[in-house]
Amino acid sequence: MLKLENVWKTFNRGTVNEKVALQCLSLEMKEGDFVTVIGGNGAGKSTMLNAIAGVFGVDSGSICIDGVDVTNLPEYKRAQYIGRVFQDPMMGTAATMQIEENLALAARRGKTRTLRAGITKADRELYREQLKILDLGLENRMTAKVGLLSGGQRQALTLLMATLQRPKLLLLDEHTAALDPKTAAKVLDATQRIVEKDNLTTLMITHNMRDAIAYGNRLVMMYEGHVVVDVAGEEKKNLTVEHLLNLFSQASGSDEVSDKMVLS
Repeated sequence: MLKLENVWKTFNRGTVNEKVALQCLSLEMKEGDFVTVIGGNGAGKSTMLNAIAGVFGVDSGSICIDGVDVTNLPEYKRAQYIGRVFQDPMMGTAATMQIEENLALAARRGKTRTLRAGITKADRELYREQLKILDLGLENRMTAKVGLLSGGQRQALTLLMATLQRPKLLLLDEHTAALDPKTAAKVLDATQRIVEKDNLTTLMITHNMRDAIAYGNRLVMMYEGHVVVDVAGEEKKNLTVEHLLNLFSQASGSDEVSDKMVLS
């Protein structure tokens, strides 16, 4: 479902601020894979997601989604394959619109607009059932303005909107980092339910090593723009934070682990 092959990306080339963000990055994901991605600051995690989404072009290498080479496609053309949730809960929703109106926008993404009623009775029933998955009581507040919701509720709604049309690939860029621990746990549980229900191929970046171990069927760790640890199956199920740090040290040849990784 996703294939990155020998991807390189350098920012500010030829200047004193030159930064090699991705180097010789290769990663393959099968349909239905739920891969968690972890690494220190500057490891290239978000740069990888932005490269996949087409926020910027890569210097070399190729990116394929569901067998389609999207390397040279602009961001808006890749959007038909991708659902994405950002770190900032305010980015994925329209605050002045109602919950049901936000969901209607997501449901019609990429479709031809008509003069028919924006939200039908059948639409409302569908949205109500989808909102129940979040277990936040939002199905009883469908006409409430999104701006009145908490950050966690907005992020959960953004997640639902990003997955409403069952994208080929779901990208989660530290989507619980701005939430308090209790709310983050609820959003992660909702993520797990949605991904499992629709068998979505998912790439989730996190700074929390315990979450990286607990969720998904595969874990990769990045260092200096490429993958240095890749574990799946029984090996992932048996992982501990200490074991993961040891794997990182062996694979990277470095004992440097960022404070944020450890403290998370």
